[in-house]
Amino acid sequence: MHQYGVNQLRKMFLEFFESKGHLAMKSFSLVPHNDKSLLLINSGMAPLKPYFTGQEIPPRRRVTTCQKCIRTGDIENVGKTARHGTFFEMLGNFSFGDYFKKEAIEWSWEFLTQVVGLNPDRLYPSVYEEDDEAFEIWNKQMGIPAERIFKFGKGDNFWEHGSGPCGPCSEIYYDRGEKYGCGKPDCTVGCDCDRYMEIWNNVFTQFDNDGKGNYSELEQKNIDTGMGLERLASAVQDVDSIFDVDTIKALRDHVCSLAGKEYGAKYQDDVSIRVITDHVRSVTFMISDGIMPSNEGRGYVLRRLLRRACRHGRLLGIEGSFLPKLAETVIAGSKDGYPELEEKKDFILKVIAKEEEQFNKTIDQGLGILSDLIKELEGKGESTLSGDLAFKLYDTYGFPLDLTKEILEEKKMDVDEEGFRAAMEVQRKTARDAREVTNYMGADVTVYESIDPSVTSTFVGYDHLSRESEITVLTTETELADALSEGETGTVFVKETPFYATSGGQEADTGIIRTPDGEFQVEDTIKLLGGKIGHVGRVVRGMVKTGDLASLEVDAEKRALSARNHSATHLLQKALRTVLGTHVEQAGSSVNEDRLRFDFTHFSALTAEELEQVENLVNESIAGALPVDIRNMPIEEARKTGAQALFGEKYGDVVRVVNMGDYSIEFCGGTHVRNTSEIMAMKIVSETGVAAGVRRIEALTSKGLLKYYAGLEEKMREAAKLLKASPENLGDKISHMLAENKALHAEVEGLKSKMAKDAAGDILDQVQEVSGVKLLAAQLEEVDMNGLRDLGDQFREKLGEGVIVLASVSGGKVCLMVTATEGAMKQGAHAGNLIKAVAGCVGGGGGGRPNMAQAGGKNPAGIPEALEKAAKVLEEQLA
Repeated sequence: MHQYGVNQLRKMFLEFFESKGHLAMKSFSLVPHNDKSLLLINSGMAPLKPYFTGQEIPPRRRVTTCQKCIRTGDIENVGKTARHGTFFEMLGNFSFGDYFKKEAIEWSWEFLTQVVGLNPDRLYPSVYEEDDEAFEIWNKQMGIPAERIFKFGKGDNFWEHGSGPCGPCSEIYYDRGEKYGCGKPDCTVGCDCDRYMEIWNNVFTQFDNDGKGNYSELEQKNIDTGMGLERLASAVQDVDSIFDVDTIKALRDHVCSLAGKEYGAKYQDDVSIRVITDHVRSVTFMISDGIMPSNEGRGYVLRRLLRRACRHGRLLGIEGSFLPKLAETVIAGSKDGYPELEEKKDFILKVIAKEEEQFNKTIDQGLGILSDLIKELEGKGESTLSGDLAFKLYDTYGFPLDLTKEILEEKKMDVDEEGFRAAMEVQRKTARDAREVTNYMGADVTVYESIDPSVTSTFVGYDHLSRESEITVLTTETELADALSEGETGTVFVKETPFYATSGGQEADTGIIRTPDGEFQVEDTIKLLGGKIGHVGRVVRGMVKTGDLASLEVDAEKRALSARNHSATHLLQKALRTVLGTHVEQAGSSVNEDRLRFDFTHFSALTAEELEQVENLVNESIAGALPVDIRNMPIEEARKTGAQALFGEKYGDVVRVVNMGDYSIEFCGGTHVRNTSEIMAMKIVSETGVAAGVRRIEALTSKGLLKYYAGLEEKMREAAKLLKASPENLGDKISHMLAENKALHAEVEGLKSKMAKDAAGDILDQVQEVSGVKLLAAQLEEVDMNGLRDLGDQFREKLGEGVIVLASVSGGKVCLMVTATEGAMKQGAHAGNLIKAVAGCVGGGGGGRPNMAQAGGKNPAGIPEALEKAAKVLEEQLA
């Protein structure tokens, strides 16, 4: 048997099923679309759910894919065995109501034995114990002896996911030979050892489960086949595990090279090598699909995987940044099947490097905190760290429990593992409770699921702002309707529409739909599964009915303003990449008739100079009156133009390319100006951070910008009026007023100082002696805290040695100040402690150093009590 590589096997599989009439579709993004039940795509069929449920018509009834997948449910075991991994590729062939069991079984056998060349004598099918039809196909038609076909129960060979479509499975196992077996005499298919490996799973979706254990035959029967590419490769290449197949071994060897370790020499090292190898693959693919590290959702999964890889790098003794180097190996090994890895290479490496650097700082912080916790335990004579604290180290600082245990063991201590698990379960339950209750599709059930899947809409709004078209469907908020009357809200569907539905960051068109008997005000336009475009709004006159010929008119001014802002975002992205670097990628946008908002990947706030450069580049492009050329072209041809694709977006074979004078070239389905001069100008009004590694710019163009400047002018006129100046000499007037204010402030301070001295008068006559130390405790009128400090310095000079306590009411608030000389402090006086003791009398608090302290309060009536108490407190200090 030829030992095909991973990339060869992927190509062979897709080409084989193309020869059987299947449409080979590219892998969907790891980010699920319209599916709230999943954080990440975890199977080949997950992105195809709408085709299985009939909510969307598939591009062809036979489809084949190689889907990138991530599963993190068993993350703690990754590395501990060679079986577990988080990232994998799932080969699949799918039938949506076309072929069924016979063809699926025949083609699985043909591919494995004739195309790949696996020995048929080492292949063993299994079927669901009640599926006689599948057994007969294997036995009678494929010629597999009955004793080589294994029957298993529902737990092994029946696929179902709560209620909804389900069905029996037929798996194919490969006998890898005695060297992988357990040696037991009864070792056979189904044994837990590594000898018999399941490599293919045909799911025959033929029933509908009502959720109560009742099964009915589906009208449309489907085939959902899954086969792990890496698992197939390990069988074909006759290697121990997925970590030994060609592309993954290259990455594993790179890890070993960086660590100076030999794989297979030491179990603990092997665990770390496998963790790093697996996790680097995951994070590289996740970032290529636009997932950014964060503290929630899929971003948290990414961060957790990346930090685990960092941690195990430390365990192996790898110093400095190493994950970006490994990501380059991932990209080199997988770019043939996933060209987006090479396209996003610079960005992927930058995100990984930044997150690794941040984690290295964080884990050092965590080590310091754990060290302090150990000291606390030692001080209390305890030897067990609480589960809550261990979980905080894990959750906040990325400290795995085993690291905490390892460090504690060195100190002859342990950790409350049960408490740790309880804290983790609380977090998991919180996450589960937060997950929305959804239907089989993972999306909220709405009235739109009731619409016939064959109903579609065609968008004609690139070239037309009005259109006549027949109303095909009407809905209220809860049900399908034949008509909507004046005052009713609902959704209108037509065959052809000029209304742009919200997508790509551009907000929807609004406008009016007129029929012979009524008018419908369009307040929103939405894009739905199956190519449907819904016009959401209310009937403002008469009645609209299904079958009516409707005249649809888009609000032309709103569309034009939105188009200007949308085109400006393209120029803005190009300018940001020019000024900041090619790591800049669009991370989100929102444009409407008023303003534009653009989120992008960058790792620090922009300087004033950078913002000015970006703004100038955009305005130069606008002033340059660049022609905007928009064409539909094959995706490969579009890529050759250097067109910028939206991060994580899935594109078809033909894409729409927006070219602004060969300056900015992007894939885009939105509406745009015909010439950049229509934008008029752009002004950045804010630049902020919105997430780790993501910045946001908000800007204005055309009418919105003119409105902004008109507002500034009005504010300037109002300010000038208040200052009795004109807008032209407002600056001079403000400068003059500031100088005048400064002079007046100095004069006021001088007067206050004089008043304080006058108020002091013969205050030194109030000096008393406490235990041989002089004490001046006095009240002054309308002296602020600065004035009290100045007077305290003066009195201290005149007093010589002693303690001074001054109180005053300024602006309705009590000010207290205590100062003590060097000699008084040597005898026990402490200004900070004294003021703490007396501040309560005036309803306040404060503190300070032994030589000087101050406090504030809200109760002026308590000043006499405070001054009297000061003498008693000083006496106690001197005792």
